[in-house]
Amino acid sequence: MILAVLKEKAGENRVSLVPEVVKQIVQQQVTVWVEAGAGAQAFYPDEAYREAGAEIKTRAELLQQADMLLSIRPPATEEWKNVPAGKIWLGIYQPLYNPALMQQWAEKQFSVFSLDTIPRTTRAQSMDVLSSQANIAGYKAVLLAAYTYSRYFPMFMTAAGSIPPAKVLILGAGVAGLQAIATARRLGAVVEVFDTRPAVKEEVMSLGAKFVEVEGAADASKAGGYAVEQSADYKLKQEQKIAESAARADIVITTAQIPGKPAPILITKEMVSNMKNGSVIIDLAAATGGNTEVTKNEETIVHGGVTVIGNSDLAGTAPADASKLYARNVLNFLKLIISKEGQVHLNFEDDLVKGTCITHQGEIVNDRVKQLQAAAV
Repeated sequence: MILAVLKEKAGENRVSLVPEVVKQIVQQQVTVWVEAGAGAQAFYPDEAYREAGAEIKTRAELLQQADMLLSIRPPATEEWKNVPAGKIWLGIYQPLYNPALMQQWAEKQFSVFSLDTIPRTTRAQSMDVLSSQANIAGYKAVLLAAYTYSRYFPMFMTAAGSIPPAKVLILGAGVAGLQAIATARRLGAVVEVFDTRPAVKEEVMSLGAKFVEVEGAADASKAGGYAVEQSADYKLKQEQKIAESAARADIVITTAQIPGKPAPILITKEMVSNMKNGSVIIDLAAATGGNTEVTKNEETIVHGGVTVIGNSDLAGTAPADASKLYARNVLNFLKLIISKEGQVHLNFEDDLVKGTCITHQGEIVNDRVKQLQAAAV
C-alpha cells in the first residue's frame, strides 16, 4: 500500500506526518510518499523524510497513484475532482460544517476519515486531534494576548510605582481553556473562568483560577467535551454574569463551540463597548462564527478601543510541535485501519473507525452528517 503526505495549501503550515512517525510507518511495511516541500513550513526538510524511509514525489504522482492520501485540509476542488475513485482520505475535514463537500466525495467513491469526528472516549485520547491542537491554541492565545495588550501581565512593584496584574477572563474550560488558564497564571495574571459544565470547577481551581458558577446549566456529560445548547433562562443569567466579568477584564479568551452549529454568542456588542480601552479579546471560535458579536474570522479589528482577534488556527503558529502531535494522532489511528502486513483493513465493528468514517462505498455513513443532509433537503 502507498500512503501519501500532501503539501497543504498556503496558510496551513502544518504537515500530516513528521519524519520520526514516517519511520515507524515504513517499518510496518507501508510505502510512504511525501510531496516535495510538504514539511518545509513546519521545518521538516525533504532530506529528513528520505532518511526516514519515505520517497519524495510530485503532487501529481501522489494524487494519481497513492492508495491513501493524508491532507489536513481538503485540497482544491479542481484537484480532488481529478483524483481516481476509490481513494482513502484522512485529515481534518470538518464534515459537520461541510456536508455538501462530503456528499461530493461520497459520489467520487472516496472513503473519507475525518479525525475531528473521532469519538472522544478514553481509548481515543491518543488519536484526539482536537485536543492535541487545542492545547497549543490555548497556549498561543495567551501569548498573542500578552503581545497585543498595552500593559504588563504580572504585578510589578518598582520605585516608579506599582503595576497591578492583568485580569483575564476565559470562556470555556476545555483543553484550550485549561491551557490558557495555566499559561495566563504562569505569566502572572489573575484569571476568572466560565464554563457550563460544573464538573470542570475542580480543574479550574487547581490551576489557580476562579470558577464563576451559573446555576441551571444543561447536562453536557454526553457531549464529548463540547458545549451544548442551553435554556433561555440559563443564557440570560450567564449573560449577566459574563457582562460583569468582561467589564472588569483586560483580556478575554473565548473557546466555546457546538459541533455542527454556529459558535454560541457569549460576548455581545454592548459588552465589548463596556470593556476598558486597550482590552484584548482572542476568539478561538472565529471559524464557526465566533463567540462575540463583532468577531471577524481571520481578522483583527478594533471596536470601541477593544482589540478583537478572530483566529481559530493558532495551533498552526507552532507548526513544528503541532505537526509532531498531529502526526502521532494519525499514527495511532492508522494502526486501527492498517494490518501488520501493511494493507488497508477497515473494521467498522470498531467504534473509533466507524465514528471517524464519513463516506464509504459511495455513501455518507456518518450518522451526524447524514442528519445534516436530511435537514438540508
